Amino acid sequence: MIQYDEQTLQLIEEEITYIYQSDVTGYPQSEFLLDLRKSILNEQACTRKAQEELLPDIIAFNDALHDALKHMFDRAHELYRQMSAIQPDIMLTAKCYLAYDYPALHPYQKEDRQDLFDAICDFGWNQLYADGVTFALELPRDIDMPFDTIRGMDCTPFNWNEGLDPELTKDLHINRAFHNLFDHTKFALTDFIFCRDFVFEYSTISEEKLLI
Repeated sequence: MIQYDEQTLQLIEEEITYIYQSDVTGYPQSEFLLDLRKSILNEQACTRKAQEELLPDIIAFNDALHDALKHMFDRAHELYRQMSAIQPDIMLTAKCYLAYDYPALHPYQKEDRQDLFDAICDFGWNQLYADGVTFALELPRDIDMPFDTIRGMDCTPFNWNEGLDPELTKDLHINRAFHNLFDHTKFALTDFIFCRDFVFEYSTISEEKLLI
């Protein structure tokens, strides 16, 4: 199992949780702390030895992420088909997020983990996560967009494994959403690869209202 610098991380994570729960104006400071925490965790998790150990969970999460995005894609199109038959000017937005609960599969379990996970998932603190694991699907704008575009598999090399061990992950077809979480949000690799559950948000608005 990966050995974390627990004392340093504990101090950083305690400060993140404290600010999150007590000071809603502390976003600039929290952003620095979230970035520092992510850097420490990823430095340890991205060694060859660590990734050999984490590879089964990287694969399992990538597969679960694919299934979640396909569910969102199919459900959004079905909802839009039903709603637009009644209200033709309807606009539907679909987003996919990690489940709200701290992953039960994570090897590091403590009482404060849920509070920390809540802070990391907060859009005010983790702003590039506001649309979820990837960009929002908007219908009818994206009505002709194929599912492979959502996954990022419509362009070579069909593998968004930047930052991961290139040899270990060369044949995995990592989703673009995986890359988005790993590279562009405040999540460390080990924050999300133990997740298997997702939640979905579907919202609608009328084009007529936008013109008012």
